[in-house]
Amino acid sequence: MVFGQVVIGPPGSGKTTYCNGMSQFLNLIGRKVAIINLDPANDLLPYECAVNIEDLVKLSDVMVEHSLGPNGGLVYCMDYLEKNIDWLQAKLEPLLKDHYLLFDFPGQVELFFLHSNAKNVIMKLIKKLNLRLTAVHLIDAHLCSDPGKYISALMLSLSTMLHLELPHVNVLSKIDLIESYGRLAFNLDFYTDVQDLSYLQYHLDKDPRSAKYRKLTKELCEVIDNFGLVNFSTLDIQDKESVGNLVKLIDKSNGYIFAGIDASAVEFSKIAVGPVDWDYYRVAAVQEKYMKDDENIDFDD
Repeated sequence: MVFGQVVIGPPGSGKTTYCNGMSQFLNLIGRKVAIINLDPANDLLPYECAVNIEDLVKLSDVMVEHSLGPNGGLVYCMDYLEKNIDWLQAKLEPLLKDHYLLFDFPGQVELFFLHSNAKNVIMKLIKKLNLRLTAVHLIDAHLCSDPGKYISALMLSLSTMLHLELPHVNVLSKIDLIESYGRLAFNLDFYTDVQDLSYLQYHLDKDPRSAKYRKLTKELCEVIDNFGLVNFSTLDIQDKESVGNLVKLIDKSNGYIFAGIDASAVEFSKIAVGPVDWDYYRVAAVQEKYMKDDENIDFDD
């Protein structure tokens, strides 16, 4: 049984940086890590990858040969990879004995909630190689400073969760830069726990662009609330404690915490419900570390 992560998220959310930092952290705690780059547009890799999709197909060649733009080219590359899944399987088989796998996917979000190619690739690998994978969906934390963008991020996260059908962890990446584009309207736990979204309506109405779509926004918020699936962890990839907390969550979601354990169902249950940090205090600590004190804010403004 082999464990790993499927790293996805919009462009600029920090996927490649995440794979680099996560591999270093996992190596420090004693895991052998293999990074599989499945982004044919990712030319400058900060890490050494065990498998590189560019050995099979290159985005630049596809765009020239088929007169496609970057988005169409990426869809073509994923389709080509699906049809040549045996190539990827053969590359992965030597790694299965003792490696933890990190799959670095493209940032084109359509691949993960509209098109089926990327999902088919993942599912075929899970079935053929007996993989236990968690989808780690990165969202840039600064989107929380704009209510409209935050709701868009929630819709993207929900759509991706429903489409991929994998154990799923949503992550607010670059949490250390969360207020670089403006102060948040609420405490951090409002955004990580996806609390009552109706409270965002007041702030949306202050923006003429958002006010125009008030009814649509209200309906979208109700969809998100009704599903009740989306929440976020936080991550500063340069902070070992932050990365460690995320690894604990991922290990629990894909079953790594049970690996190598020969025990009864009762023992497994004890491990599954073992003590963890209370989310309130965990999020409060992150807010205290990365966000400015709100004591001097004038709420009448």
